[in-house]
Amino acid sequence: MAERVRFKNVLAVREFRAMWLAELCSIAGDQLARVALSVLVFQRTESAFLTGLTYALTFVPALAGGILLGGLGDRYPRREVMVAADLARAVLLGLMALPGMPLAVLCALVAVTTFLNGPFKAAQQALLPDVLDGEKYTAGMAIRNITSQAAQLAGFAGGGALIAAINPPVALALDAGTFLASALLLQRGVKQRPAPASTETRMSFWASSAVGAQIVWRDPALRVLLGLCWLAGFYVVPEALAAPYAGDMGPVAVGLIMASDPIGSVIGGIVFGKWVPESTQVRVIGVLGVLAGVPLVFCLLAPGLAVSMLLFACSGLFATAYNIQGTASFVRRLPDERRAQGAGLLSSGLITVQGLGALGAGLLADQLGPAPAVALAGAAGAVVAVPIAVGWSRARRG
Repeated sequence: MAERVRFKNVLAVREFRAMWLAELCSIAGDQLARVALSVLVFQRTESAFLTGLTYALTFVPALAGGILLGGLGDRYPRREVMVAADLARAVLLGLMALPGMPLAVLCALVAVTTFLNGPFKAAQQALLPDVLDGEKYTAGMAIRNITSQAAQLAGFAGGGALIAAINPPVALALDAGTFLASALLLQRGVKQRPAPASTETRMSFWASSAVGAQIVWRDPALRVLLGLCWLAGFYVVPEALAAPYAGDMGPVAVGLIMASDPIGSVIGGIVFGKWVPESTQVRVIGVLGVLAGVPLVFCLLAPGLAVSMLLFACSGLFATAYNIQGTASFVRRLPDERRAQGAGLLSSGLITVQGLGALGAGLLADQLGPAPAVALAGAAGAVVAVPIAVGWSRARRG
């Protein structure tokens, strides 16, 4: 019961509501755009590799953005960093929506747009503990995860049907509109705060990046939590290969496959965010990292659409459960004056490993087929998660 009240208390915070709604707008638009890009590239090329490459470009460049520009959220007011990134991405998506855009130029614009996601996520993650204190922060993370996955579900499932009815440039234009809405919500709903780092403590971008990495590297718990969250590089593969996995079933099936993981994530966020005590979540996140890979292994049997969706949903459930608490524990351990840089390393690295996972999955799928590639990714993720789980158990006790 206390957990349910905490959810209501979190949603009563005006600033959190603004950040929450802004995130929903941009996520739904992004997922719609990803469906559009996946379908567009696969229709033009019929290549699983090029489809995975394009999907990877919606993730990988955020590494550079998070590392090089993540410190902006420590040097400047975090709300302003988020608003500026939203407006810039709206302009880039507007360019991508222009009719007849060459595929190479489109990919370049996707990469730049993803680059700007790095400083946005760093500032967002760093600002949340100021908006929500104590246990409200963990509950807020659970709410964000539940609703963001629901937005992904709407973007993926509805996106497949929508792309079947409209052309991809229209979907990209809609995504541009979601970034404008997000910027407006943040500007009006989140109050101004000064930059956390004083003029005396500010460093160059390169020096700040090095300090952020050093803080993480010197703390065993932060290192393990980083590795845990980055397991997403293995578990993003079903989404990345949705178009070739669906084969001849059409755009609607592509959207349904992409929606399966978010469905499981919504369930996982509700179960663990509302009913599992935080102390229990902290203990089991390592084991959940292993379990998230197991369902994907069964794709080796090449199941049909319904069974595949169930397997992907189970994987998403476990992955969300460890990600909520893993991210909350990571950000809490960071010092405030370097929180954006550390959070930028986490979020940009997370996006990057997802992109690399998508790229590698495309290569494997061209050689082995989509279903064996998904199964191999699940097995590899579970194996890599074992030492991470052991390391977390040791770091937590120490």
